[in-house]
Amino acid sequence: MKVAVFGTSVSESFIPVLEEFFNYLKLNKINVQLFKPFHDFLTSNLKIEPYYSSFFSSPDDFEKSNNFIFSVGGDGTFLHSVVNIRNFEIPVIGVNSGRLGFLADISQNQVNDALNSIFDNKYSIIERSLLEVEFCGGEKIDFSFALNELAVLKTDSSSMINITARCDKQLLNNYWADGLIVATPTGSTAYSLSVGGPILTPDSENFVITPLAPHNLTIRPVVVPDKYEIELKVDGRGSHFLTSLDYRAVPVEFSTTLKIRKANATLKTLQLPDQDFFNTLRNKLMWGYDKRN
Repeated sequence: MKVAVFGTSVSESFIPVLEEFFNYLKLNKINVQLFKPFHDFLTSNLKIEPYYSSFFSSPDDFEKSNNFIFSVGGDGTFLHSVVNIRNFEIPVIGVNSGRLGFLADISQNQVNDALNSIFDNKYSIIERSLLEVEFCGGEKIDFSFALNELAVLKTDSSSMINITARCDKQLLNNYWADGLIVATPTGSTAYSLSVGGPILTPDSENFVITPLAPHNLTIRPVVVPDKYEIELKVDGRGSHFLTSLDYRAVPVEFSTTLKIRKANATLKTLQLPDQDFFNTLRNKLMWGYDKRN
């Protein structure tokens, strides 16, 4: 058995969980390919020496023979792992060092039980859709995929932007707003949710189009089938707007048209026993409890 471990940074309070995690892998003789910058952070900042068999630093030296990828941190770290590893065939598992986490859903008090379930093959695979963006008439960016969302945003604090959105070549709306989000089902519990968008289950075959502070208050989020190609044309003062793919933001010229479509690949994640999506919603959003239990 061989696994990869990715991380960026964690707090000192997470040290006992890290020790439990790495000790489990060591005792069970699991080969570990550790993300080298994460190793350097742990040894330099937290003064702990994690167990590992080898290192990787980029997608180029990441070994495809890994059975799983562990992302240690919050949902942001999980998104970083997708970009830094770029392997959609190996399931990614989030170990949560933060608070709210829909992707990094193994909590700090579940690590040992979760690892037992994983290595005993007591899990199911959830395939999460990705979106892909084409920059027409502008510079292409490296790795134009997103697990959560694409957002177009204004670049200053005063002037709104105008966003013409077409779905399947049909005009949806001309948004006069601070920005617009196109989210996957996974991303429906992220940025889109924070500005009033609906929640979709991970297996929904849809996109959510959610405006940011629209000038017209009758404008509301729209759910469309992910078989549609969404085209965005942005205009406003100056020469650029911002395009954000998950956590990566780049300036884009107004002359550029964005075409968003569902990617051919999916990202595999694990669902452990008693960690179904609705249970996660109730726990993360503190909706209550199941009266049957």
